[in-house]
Amino acid sequence: MSRSINLVYFAWVRERLGLDQEMISLRDEVETIGDVVATLKARGAAYAEVLSDSEKLRFALDQDYATVESTIGSAKELAIFPPVTGG
Repeated sequence: MSRSINLVYFAWVRERLGLDQEMISLRDEVETIGDVVATLKARGAAYAEVLSDSEKLRFALDQDYATVESTIGSAKELAIFPPVTGG
């Protein structure tokens, strides 16, 4: 069964990809955020560069913070953004 998830990009992730958001279909074997990141990296050089170091990124599934090990489950949205700093 094919699933879809809306990807939302923030800050320099959005700027480097040139996208605010996009809807993608997930293969059945995609179970974690890490699997989504790997799928995106395979889409081309821009994705591979932006997502090359997941330690420099933060994630949220349906607006709840998550890690690369987090299971996608029935989530409808995955946000990808750099760490937020105060000032």
